[in-house]
Amino acid sequence: MDAWQYPTSDATYDAYAAHISPGKVALYRELDLGLVMGEREGSSFSDAFTGERLYNCHCNGGVFNLGHRNPGILAAVESALQSIDIGNHHLVSGLRARLAERLSASTGGDFPGTIFGVSGGEAMDLALKTARGVTGRQGVVSAKGGYHGHTGLAVAAGDPEYREPFGPNLPGFTQVPFNNLSALTDAVDGSTAAILLEPVPATLGMPIASDGYFEGVAEIARRAGALLILDEVQTGLGRTGSMWCYQQLGVVPDILVTGKGLSGGVYPISATLMNAEALSFFETLPFVHLSTFGGAEPGCAAALAVLDAVETPGFLERVRALGGRFEAGLSDLPFTLRRMGMMMGLAFDAPDAGVMAAKMLYDVGVFVVWAENDRSVVQFLPPLILPDDEADDIIARVRRAFS
Repeated sequence: MDAWQYPTSDATYDAYAAHISPGKVALYRELDLGLVMGEREGSSFSDAFTGERLYNCHCNGGVFNLGHRNPGILAAVESALQSIDIGNHHLVSGLRARLAERLSASTGGDFPGTIFGVSGGEAMDLALKTARGVTGRQGVVSAKGGYHGHTGLAVAAGDPEYREPFGPNLPGFTQVPFNNLSALTDAVDGSTAAILLEPVPATLGMPIASDGYFEGVAEIARRAGALLILDEVQTGLGRTGSMWCYQQLGVVPDILVTGKGLSGGVYPISATLMNAEALSFFETLPFVHLSTFGGAEPGCAAALAVLDAVETPGFLERVRALGGRFEAGLSDLPFTLRRMGMMMGLAFDAPDAGVMAAKMLYDVGVFVVWAENDRSVVQFLPPLILPDDEADDIIARVRRAFS
């Protein structure tokens, strides 16, 4: 046993409760969830104490899109660490430049510039700061039930439960129902700096927008002179069957935020991709935003390996085929499958049913998490690298749980 490991699951939970989060431990014990992640590889991980193997169908919201400890990502970071460390954020870096160039190319040049961060919340804060800087306005309109992180401006654009315990919200933030153009039209005016949306809001339960919704959103933003920001922290990097989800929506945002899967599950990194207008704000203010660990060079190596994988010929076609395989295999079970590529949610009729469903799936060896802002839904995000036999095994286990 590793020296840092506690002797039992109970001892681990006791220490976690004493020093990190008693509330989380109390909830998990109530759910009879004694899980501690142990060894992990590919599409699954084991319980550190029982050895039970579970398929990871939550993937930390896309962190493990390419599986746990992906050999290509590990090799890239290990190779980089033979000669580099995180680097210096004040200096020019070839690795950062190469990654920004590759990200721009992945969008067909829609976003010529990138500024790097460590987390999605940090990248989102920068996106909102940039929109305010470019427009000279303060207003931000986002979706009720959406989620963009827990940092300052990011949490201000999120739901009240994440920010009200810390005091009044910042001025200028408005929320409207997702997939409702009329409400959005009423909320956007000459004071609006940005409209901020997720293409598929995961924490809201994976609702799929109506055809034409995002085109309408883009037109509302254009008429008002506001920037459109898309949060692709979860939908990006192949999850929905295209490199970026916006490429299926008929719109090109002004700013795109990515993270989670960009790390390859190995080294934290996030990025705020900007069109030429947004990027121009930093031409005369190059030091107005800094991040010591943003774009740390081993993280850039990991992210470049992620792009190599997702851009491999046939990868995206395989993601689309896998999504169809799950849809066919889960079609007659007692939930509605919400799906865009491999971005999936299992929607039940009863409130809070997603919490119970997550436990039922855990009992058959499938790890998932419910959607916190709609607990009738289970977030269902298997790795994108599943072979057919593992996909079929997951489908069989889900069927066993609910049949």
